[in-house]
Amino acid sequence: MSILLERFIHNPALLFIFGIIIFILIVFISWKAGRISAELKFRRVLKTERADAVTRSKAVLSGLAAEQIAPFLPDFPCNPADCRFVGKPVDFVAFSTENDGAVKEILFIEVKNGTSQLSKREKEIKKCVEEKKVRYIEYRTNLENKNF
Repeated sequence: MSILLERFIHNPALLFIFGIIIFILIVFISWKAGRISAELKFRRVLKTERADAVTRSKAVLSGLAAEQIAPFLPDFPCNPADCRFVGKPVDFVAFSTENDGAVKEILFIEVKNGTSQLSKREKEIKKCVEEKKVRYIEYRTNLENKNF
């Protein structure tokens, strides 16, 4: 062995310093590898999430478009002139009329596109209508005599 190597091996202070340096290098390399791995995973997840967001956005936009054109589609349950767009919690309220213009029934219409499902609120409204828990209320105000 060379004299330099022999002195190094037999000097505990130098061995300790060398061990600390090796330890720091191993920790740094592990930390850097972890950061690179996390960055790659983040990029993969971000790409997937963005694709999912675009897909959902397209579904929402097509649903909104379907709501707007639905009254003019062939299978719509009433005359488009009888419909009033509400939006939330139901899409339309329709006052289906006879030939003489008299209202024969009131329809709550929810437009769905593709495989979309009724929301919890929409299901509750549907249940109330089916159970005939619907009322007509005439609410009168007396504001003409008030000064605001």
